[in-house]
Amino acid sequence: MLILGDTPGRSFTRRGVLQAGASSVLGLSWPALLQAGALEKPKAKSVILLWLWGGPAQLDTFDPKPDAPVEFRGPFASIPTTISGVRFGELFPQLAQRANQFSLLRGMHTGSNDHGVAGTIGLTGSIAGAVGLDGKPRSGQARPTTGSIIAKVRRLNSGLPSFMVVGGKLHQGKKAIVGETGGFLGSACEPFRLEYDASEAKTRIPGLELGQGLTPERLDDRRKLGDAFAALFSQAEKNFLASAWSGHVEQAFALLLRPEARNLFDLNLEMPRLRDQYGRTRFGQSCLLARRLVEKGIPFVQVNWSDHVEAEEDAGDGGWDHHYRNFQIMADRHGPWLDRAVSTLLDDLKSRGLLDSTLVVAVGEFGRSPKINDKAGRDHWEHCYSALLAGGGIQPGRVIGSSDARAERPLTRPVTPADLAATIHNAMGITSEQSQSMGLAVDGEVVHELF
Repeated sequence: MLILGDTPGRSFTRRGVLQAGASSVLGLSWPALLQAGALEKPKAKSVILLWLWGGPAQLDTFDPKPDAPVEFRGPFASIPTTISGVRFGELFPQLAQRANQFSLLRGMHTGSNDHGVAGTIGLTGSIAGAVGLDGKPRSGQARPTTGSIIAKVRRLNSGLPSFMVVGGKLHQGKKAIVGETGGFLGSACEPFRLEYDASEAKTRIPGLELGQGLTPERLDDRRKLGDAFAALFSQAEKNFLASAWSGHVEQAFALLLRPEARNLFDLNLEMPRLRDQYGRTRFGQSCLLARRLVEKGIPFVQVNWSDHVEAEEDAGDGGWDHHYRNFQIMADRHGPWLDRAVSTLLDDLKSRGLLDSTLVVAVGEFGRSPKINDKAGRDHWEHCYSALLAGGGIQPGRVIGSSDARAERPLTRPVTPADLAATIHNAMGITSEQSQSMGLAVDGEVVHELF
């Protein structure tokens, strides 16, 4: 949904909250808080969350164990990086050359090996409301996803959404997971969703496609606009969603009537060579679109590697749920695609002066089992995995935490998804006091070593 409001500047301090008195962030405008001296300058202006849905294997990516038995370490060699003593899996030579430009958390762990539950924990920092394959919701009301929290406090006055997701809704099986919504923050904090269609090499806006399919390029006719809006609103009423849509659909159409907004989504305006460097995959081009969005000032952009966790889909890049043929899929597809896209994204942001103000996070909902199964795959493993962070105030070239000899458990500095969420909030200037003022429990602790 489109989000309109005031442009944010800095985050709450405890003293500032007391000065604000009984009024919460839900009732005070951001400029008013600035004038009250209640805010501090954030480290980052934007976040790009690269959500590696399905769960990459820590041993085959950023935490190889070359001395482990072959049934654990797998067939891939490890390679040196630009950080002394730190090695990556051999499928990531470009990232290995840039290891001094980002940092790693090697002691990530979470509370479930169910995609839906772990995905909700990873995106919200909380298990509340999560629903797994058993169909049973976990206790408590679902917490808003991190992007929605950012959208609440960093709303734009430009008419552009504050929270965009590039990719379809995340599914486990046929059901969308809980953790990708605005929760009790309301429909105004839901993500505005874009999709890059690799088969047609264009950006799609699913929420504005009706009948034969409307695209931004076709919304220049006001008569078509009126007809499309009427049809969409009628459809929303039938689905009992009129109250959620009524305040936002018209804004969405108004947004798309602006040429500069249409151009924002058009990757054909980029140099072909740069598009090739990102990779002509859905994920690669989605990363390029994310860069265009943060360049325009969007506070939070989430790029979903895939809609589904399964390793192979009917269309798209396929998820990271490599229960079988893990090493073939990693070598042929996922390893090179991730290495190329993330490396180019970091280079592109840096060359444009955007990396210092953009926090890039690449992580999945959990890792993969250290011991290889009988299908040449790795199963779900919630006990240990890795996360990559760059820009946005992050000190580069650091490896925080370590795993044991087979990457089965964190050995030092374990970190939870709640800690990662708190770290993202910190980078964006959102403090625990501010979260509490929105009715959000503060479950995690900031990983201060990253800063």
